[in-house]
Parts: sequence; structure tokens; C-alpha cells
Amino acid sequence: MQTTAMKVVRSFYTYKSRFLLKPNPISLSRHFHLTTSPFLSKESGLAVHSSANDPIPIDSTKKAPLVWSVFDPISDGTVAQSGASGSAGNGESELRLSSFDEEVDGLAGENLIKREKSQMGLPSNRNEIEDLKKEKRYVGVKKGSSVNGAVGSGDRAVYRTKGKSKTSWVCEICGFTSGQWWGSCRSCNEVGTMKQFFEAKIGSGNKVSGIEASENAVRSWMPQKPGELRPLRLTDVNRGMNMLNWRIPLSGLFGSEVERVLGGGLVPGSLVLVGGDPGVGKSTLLLQIAAIIADSEDLGGSAPVVYVSGEESVEQIGNRADRMEIGTEELYLYSSTDIEDILGKIHHLSPRALIIDSIQTVYLKGVAGSAGGLSQVKECTSALLRFAKTTNIPILLIGHVNKSGDIAGPRVLEHIVDVVLYMEGEKYSSHRLLRPVKNRFGSTDELGVFEMSQLGLAVVSNPSEIFLTEQHSDSDFLAGLAVAVIMDGSRSFLIEIQALCVSGSSVSRHINGIQSSRADMIISVLIKQAGLMLQENAIFLNVVSGVMLTETAGDVAIAAAICSSFLEFPIPNNIAFIGEIGLGGELRAVPRMEKRVHTVAKLGYKMCVIPKSAEKSLANLGFQGMKIVGCKNLKEVINTVFKA
Repeated sequence: MQTTAMKVVRSFYTYKSRFLLKPNPISLSRHFHLTTSPFLSKESGLAVHSSANDPIPIDSTKKAPLVWSVFDPISDGTVAQSGASGSAGNGESELRLSSFDEEVDGLAGENLIKREKSQMGLPSNRNEIEDLKKEKRYVGVKKGSSVNGAVGSGDRAVYRTKGKSKTSWVCEICGFTSGQWWGSCRSCNEVGTMKQFFEAKIGSGNKVSGIEASENAVRSWMPQKPGELRPLRLTDVNRGMNMLNWRIPLSGLFGSEVERVLGGGLVPGSLVLVGGDPGVGKSTLLLQIAAIIADSEDLGGSAPVVYVSGEESVEQIGNRADRMEIGTEELYLYSSTDIEDILGKIHHLSPRALIIDSIQTVYLKGVAGSAGGLSQVKECTSALLRFAKTTNIPILLIGHVNKSGDIAGPRVLEHIVDVVLYMEGEKYSSHRLLRPVKNRFGSTDELGVFEMSQLGLAVVSNPSEIFLTEQHSDSDFLAGLAVAVIMDGSRSFLIEIQALCVSGSSVSRHINGIQSSRADMIISVLIKQAGLMLQENAIFLNVVSGVMLTETAGDVAIAAAICSSFLEFPIPNNIAFIGEIGLGGELRAVPRMEKRVHTVAKLGYKMCVIPKSAEKSLANLGFQGMKIVGCKNLKEVINTVFKA
């Protein structure tokens, strides 16, 4: 349409002497209509003229308004104007600026052919057009097949809701949000992590947020009217509250291990998210926690606990609970994916805790997107957070993870919840580790160790047994094996480090479970400071049980394992190593030396090699007959252990 209009303006300048101009000192105009307009027909009363020599007929009997295109020298462009029909004086129409409302009114006055109206999908009466105006919609035509610019049978009217959609870019690593796209995150500086996120449309009546969707379900749970809510003093909040009995306790050996990770019992009104790989045991863990809470007698008797699953039927959950020998009467099972339906169904139960398995399967009506999408996950979590804070009922969620091991979707979900727990475990190992990543009510330095059995998850009383194998000091095949003492959170573990030196191998080195840069540094220090001729040897390093060694406390054990394999001298199975190695070959102390040495003594080791600087502080403590040997550098370690 714009191309045709420009042709008319070009013709106006070329043949302006032939046009019948309306006297106007400000603007020049010519009455014309575009032949490609889909809203006009021969019966509409709006004349179509293609010749500049024809006079412009103005039929005042027609009710449809006349449309003019006026050249405005001030703006150096054309302005569309419409005139009311039936104007008096010289047969000319009174011109005024057209608007969307007047164009729609003009369409309502046209006598459109019924066939064209049915093909285009236009409203058939004035009331429908008025409804469109009230809804603030734009009217356009989507072209189908057309011949010579005429309206084809495939043309139809397209209505687009007037309203703004808020678009934001969210970093999938740290959750940083920006109004525009950046090549890298401005918070964590990671490249290619900014993902586009569409908020619900502003002004669309059928779109609601998580707070709005859960308002009706939460309303009956609220202890007081919204008008009575007011800020409270800190002293008034804490007055009369017994912090020892505030948390929901988890009894038994299994419950104590979970409490260690949570920093105590389960906090009322908290929102806990549990993530992990498929099949690692997330559903089993929460089903056992639900049974413990339902059977708890510490809070004045047992109380209902509701386990809701969007992935399994009630019969499937019951079969799994029967296999695990869980038969508590106060554990209720429900299968649903509608958040409002879930909150409505548990109202009459007044449960002590609610478990959702999983957050990627539930949805809120009225929120854009399918279940598991970013919009649904974010709004569902916000609705459950509001419900938990209002009713003081703790909610435990299960979250799926993506290929990188993070919870699916950008990490905005982890920012909403109170506690984030990750369950880890090797595919071919029965041991599971429960690690807190975020905890508003406790420390994130704790670690829970479990073992998967036929009856569910069982607590491992001695976690060091996972990483230690049976040793025989008389065997020459165990040369190259050393024991390191590491800390994971507040717990210390003993792990085995294996080394193998092979001369004449085509592979220079292969490292598993140790940072490559750290291993290269230790090997270089052994060559330079200890005098070992390792240049012609291929070195293989491995940490038993698939553990990733990240702290520097295992440096001495790595060096001792390499020396044992190179010298072909097995290390006795009653020696442990603690310490960091510097570039000069010196041994440095690491944090929490006392707790590490206590763990070594508790497991019955006879000797512990530590840095010389930490020997004085541990000499007077006494460790049940265990000998503490302090060494200044790697040469002293080799002389002490290998008697070289």
C-alpha cells in the first residue's frame, strides 16, 4: 500500500497541472483510493479513480466517508484524511485527520459482500467492531492467494492484541537478569549463557502470575486478614519462641544424617529443593523423609504428610513404599499436576509437610507455556513459596537436572527456594552423597553419606570405608598407593591415591580425579627438588571411587604414591599423609589439622606424616598411641617412609 501511495505522490508532482486541486494555502490534496485495499468493493460508495484527467465525483448521498491523501509541505510527506459525507457548501467534504476508530466506523458503514466477509473473517455487525475497539486490537489482513492485487479467497483478517510483552535475558549459570542481550554475563563473565525469557503479557486479562493463581487457594489458610498485616519488631517475633523445638525433628539414624545436611530439623514454612541425576534416589529419599515426619511423636503426635507426584500414579508410589516396608497411616499419596488443585485438595488434611515430585511436571492455569518451561517453573515455585510462608507448612520439591548437572532451567529457581540439596552418586556405585549448595537456615559445609539398598537409603556410619580398600603391605603389587586425609564440609575422609610409573610408554601421563595443573606441579617439584628421574616415565594418577580431589591437603599423598611406584617400594598400610607442597619442595600446613589427625587416629593408623610447622600444636594432644611425624620437605618424607 505504501508503494502505491508513493506512485500517486510522484504522479502529483509530474502532472500537477492536470489535477483538480482544492484551494488550500497549507496543503495540496487529491482524492484517491488504493486498488489493493482489501476493505473496499465496487458497491462501497468510495470511488476508485486511476486516471488523473477524470473529474472527482463526490456523491453526497453515500454515507461512507471520503478518504483523502494530503501532501503536507511542513512534514514533507503525505497525511491521510477522511471527510464526513453529506457536507454542505460547494459539494466539498470537511477534512479531518483519520484515526483507528473512524476507520473501523467506516468499515462498519460499508456494505461488504457476504462472501468477502466470510473469507476475511471480519465482524459482521457493528457491535463486534465496537468490542474490538474496546479490547484495543489491531486489524490487519494476512494475504493468501491474490490475482492482480485483488483480494483472494485465502485472505483473512488477523487480530493482534495490543499490549507489551516484557522480554528479559537471564544467565543460566548465576541467574543474572538484564533487559538486553549481552555476549557474556556481566555478573559471572561466562560466554553464551544469556537465555531469552518472556514474561506474561501486560494487560492481557487471561494471564496471571503465581501469586494471583494461588491467592484463592491460600486465602482460606491465612491466619489473619491482609489488612491486619503490619511490620513487627524483631524482639516481638522472637518472644516466646523456643528455638530448640521450633524445627521439625527427624528421628532415627537416617533422620540424623538428613538433619546434619539441613543444619538441624526441617524449618516450618521452608521451601527445600532436591536435585540430582535420574535414578540417583531423589524420590526414595523424600519418601523416607515423609514417613519419618508422619511417624514423629515429638510434636504432640503424628500428623498427615502429603506426597504428590506428577510422574507416578498412586499405585506405583504405593508399590515402592511397600518394597521399602513403609506402612505409616498418616502418609497420604496423591497424583496431580495442577497447583491449584493440589493446594485445594490438601486443605482439609492440614498436613505437617508437603512433597512435590517434581516441580517440572506441575503447572498453573493461566500462565503461559507448558509444564517444565521457564515461565511455569518460576511461577509454580513462587506460588508454592507464598503458600509455605503463609501456612507455615514446609514444602520439599524434586528438581530435574540438565546435561551439565544443574537443575533444569536458569538458576532463578535456586534463588527462590530456601534450601538447595544435590544428591550425587556414581552410576555403578551404591553410595550416595547428599550435599547442600544453598541453606538459609544452616551451613553448606555438611555432607550426608548414604548407601542404596533394597529397603531404600541407609546411613554409612564410617564414610572413609567408601574410599579405602583392603591393603596388604607384603604385596609388591600395591606399590604406588598412598592415603590422604581430606575435608568435605565439616567431615574428614581418608581416600586412596594410586600412581603408576611406566618407562618407555607412548603416553606421557594420564590423570583421573586430580587437577591436571596440580599434578604437573607436583611431578615437576619431585624432579627438581627431590631428584627423581621421572622424565622418561609415563605417569598415571587415579583417585579411588571416582572422587575429585580439589583441596591441597592431598599433595603429600600424591607425591608419596609417585615415589612408591617409581622406587617400587610399597607404603605400609598404617601411614596417612596430610600437607600441601610448595614450589621449593617444602611442606605447608592446611586448615583443620587437629580434626584430620583425630580421624586418622580413630581409624587405627599407626603413623601420620604432617608438615613440621603443625607438629608442635599437635604433639601434646595425644592420639591413642599414633605417631605423628613432622617433615620440612619432600626429601625428609622420602627418607622417613622409604628409608632411602
